[in-house]
Amino acid sequence: MSDLLDRLKTALADRYTIERELGSGGMAVVYLARDVRHDRDVAVKVLRPELAAAMGAERFLREIKLTAKLSHPHILPLLDSGEAEAFLYYVMPYVPGESVRQRLEREIQVPIAEALRISEQVAFALDFAHRQGVIHRDIKPENILLHEGVAMVADFGIALAVSAAGGERLTETGVSIGTVEYMSPEQATGEGEPDARSDIYSLGCVLYEMLVGEPPYTGPTAIAVLTKRLSDPVPSARRLRAAIPRSVDAALMRALAQEPVDRFGSAPEFADALVEPEEAAEPEAPKSIVVLPFENLSPDPENEYFADGLTEELIAELSSIRALRVISRTTAMKLKGSDKDVGAIGRELNVRYVLEGSVRRLGNALRITAQLIDASSDAHLWAERYSGTMDDVFDIQERVARKIVDHLRISLSPEEDRRISQRPINDLVAYDCYLRAKQEIPRWTEGAIDKAIGLLEKAVTIEGPNEALFATLGFAYLSYFFPLPLRDDESLLETANAYATKVFELSPDSAAGHALRGLILFLQGQVEEAAGYLKEAYRQDPNNGDALFGLVITTAWAGHLDAARSYHDQLTVVNPWSGSNPCWVDFYGGQFDAAIDGYRKEYLVDPNSPYTRWAYGCVLVWAGRTDEGLEIVDQIARDTPQTVFGKFATVFSRALRGDVVGALGAVTPELVAAAKPHWQMRWMMSSIYALLGRDTEALDWLELAVDSGFFNHRFLEREPFLKRLQGNPRFNAIMDGAKRRSEAFEP
Repeated sequence: MSDLLDRLKTALADRYTIERELGSGGMAVVYLARDVRHDRDVAVKVLRPELAAAMGAERFLREIKLTAKLSHPHILPLLDSGEAEAFLYYVMPYVPGESVRQRLEREIQVPIAEALRISEQVAFALDFAHRQGVIHRDIKPENILLHEGVAMVADFGIALAVSAAGGERLTETGVSIGTVEYMSPEQATGEGEPDARSDIYSLGCVLYEMLVGEPPYTGPTAIAVLTKRLSDPVPSARRLRAAIPRSVDAALMRALAQEPVDRFGSAPEFADALVEPEEAAEPEAPKSIVVLPFENLSPDPENEYFADGLTEELIAELSSIRALRVISRTTAMKLKGSDKDVGAIGRELNVRYVLEGSVRRLGNALRITAQLIDASSDAHLWAERYSGTMDDVFDIQERVARKIVDHLRISLSPEEDRRISQRPINDLVAYDCYLRAKQEIPRWTEGAIDKAIGLLEKAVTIEGPNEALFATLGFAYLSYFFPLPLRDDESLLETANAYATKVFELSPDSAAGHALRGLILFLQGQVEEAAGYLKEAYRQDPNNGDALFGLVITTAWAGHLDAARSYHDQLTVVNPWSGSNPCWVDFYGGQFDAAIDGYRKEYLVDPNSPYTRWAYGCVLVWAGRTDEGLEIVDQIARDTPQTVFGKFATVFSRALRGDVVGALGAVTPELVAAAKPHWQMRWMMSSIYALLGRDTEALDWLELAVDSGFFNHRFLEREPFLKRLQGNPRFNAIMDGAKRRSEAFEP
């Protein structure tokens, strides 16, 4: 064995420094190693020699590449794989913590709530992989890692790669793919190809063991276990641990059914069934809906913007009805192109109804189909086809909205009835410009925002004064600065404010106007006034995601974390995919480790967004995972060197590496001009100067940050790079001022 280890160290020396063995299993031995290229800890898994000899390396490496495509918060990713001097190996991140197996060895049983939470996270990982056509085949406690309370599934697809590469030769080696205590009956007997229901069976076995302390079937030999599984009924977990809820016991019985057809059809169905009825939250009011992105069936793919625009306008119309909870555009548009069934969508978003449809536009001719579905039963409640011309588009939108209202038996107030009848824009050319502009703004690049503003200004020229156009223009100009600045021209923010004033002149009670004005005031450092406008926007329109998001950040920035979490909870009702946990609140509460998961999820949803990349890289650095964060920060500096993000990333990267001269040299006048108007950039400049040992400059920037509205003193006192300033009289004076302002703030 020592000789094998020496050979392995030599074979991988150019890539990995093997440090010590972490554990071993039936197929592989895992070692803690140092990634030489990236200077990080990794787990190197080396297939056992007899197993490697029984399969072709080329086939194994080809099959294992499939797992490299799985990117999910609860799946441990594949970093590398290869062959070196007859060793077949694959590499995954090293996750500090323990496996579920180690947890069970220490405690025997896991608290019920925690066992259910772990199972739910594993179920979501399985569901993601199953939708990519990947079956794990070896779910067991050893392959579920626990890191800071988060479950991560390891070795995804490895069993399949080994099986596919080894074929019948594996039988000759005596190697079994899978672990008998957790194998489904069909996998154990080799009858048929394992599918998603096989993984669900294995997860049921793991949950059973977490709750009871042992798997559902045990025995001295594999044959004994298999015999029990095929002949004995599933033993009730509740009879062995009375505190287990009846619903959980029933869900386990179904997950462990002998025949695949009798099990849950998907992993989320299993997770949902684990909720105890009497402990579950009060059921959501049935009058809740998501409008799925309408499918573009036009011959011209350029009409995609029109289909998206129709979706958004229907969402806006329905959102004005207080008795109807409507999922926001942000979440709804993420379902574009999704192959999820309506039942799964309803469960994920906690809505009762789903509206889906299609648009076909040919010249001036228009045909729209729409159907309303009850997600809880998959029942189609109504479906209609509307034909006409572009002149009829507003009438069709109104007819669809009223059809939904009538079918759900919602009584409209006079004001709500007026809003549904009201055309947002009368001229069709102006309306077309408006729809095109709204597709450009979320791209969040200077070019896209410039284009959107040009389209909107053209629309105003045609249409004249209009609330929707003025509000959208205001948000377009705001996008140059929010959430981080794309330009350093403060006059653009004043232009946004001027459009907010125009909105109020047309409609003093406009929710959009109040949300816009509130976010502008926030950026101008007037956090207290900003909160007042945002609260009024929320009062006018409880479905307004901009208002709720603004309330999350204003209260978090002011240091009122409980209020920020409360607003975040309300935000996730209308925008469930704004982040599955309040990562902003965690971060600005100084809980950097807890924030990582939320920022990672945002990054995985949109890895090319300048903001999500920047935010994820930064939170990793502030959580102490500097090497991982630097990889992303360096990508930003390399890919977008001329942007504010790229310039700031260059400074940050050099500062973190201790290159004082290089970092200071990268602080250009352009970067300073971009940073000065923005509270977040002011704080980060302070942090970098503190990291470089430049206390005076650090305190100057910190004072600017607090003056501009960032008076979250709890965060500033926990911020790791500013800690060296604690005890400095000037730092203490700045913190005293921040505390006074925070205490006076009304959340």
